[in-house]
Amino acid sequence: MDMRDAMTDLAYSVERVFPVDSDRMWHAWTDAGELEQWYAPTELSVVPGSVVSEPLEGGRWSVAVDASSYGHIAYFWGRYAEVVPMAKLIHSLSYSQDEAEFIARDDDAPHHDIVIDMEARDGGTWVRFAQYGDMPAEQAAMAQAGMESYFDSLALHLGRA
Repeated sequence: MDMRDAMTDLAYSVERVFPVDSDRMWHAWTDAGELEQWYAPTELSVVPGSVVSEPLEGGRWSVAVDASSYGHIAYFWGRYAEVVPMAKLIHSLSYSQDEAEFIARDDDAPHHDIVIDMEARDGGTWVRFAQYGDMPAEQAAMAQAGMESYFDSLALHLGRA
């Protein structure tokens, strides 16, 4: 299925305005070194060396989140389908708790689709993270709360920069 055809099944979205310009926000979302600093809920952290970000159509992205306090590592990976600098990222998102699957990064693994929109707004940059795909309502609510915490981590990261 073409990723753009699947964009009708919104599981959840999170949006917020951050007090930084669009260029700064773009780099926070696309630079592997920056993602390694913040792309996890506030109480967790990124596994050092796990982040890949090739922000071009067909480019890979990946991150492992140390959730050992919950008994596992959360592995995420996918490919960028659309990249519009300072405005939009669309990518697939596969998930596993199996390191071997993360290492393989199979493009055919089950996945959801992610759309990240950005625009200059209110003296800062508005960001919307939307996840599309089949997801039970209770799981979607937990995923949304998790992404709110990711946004909290992003705010902390941007405040340090």
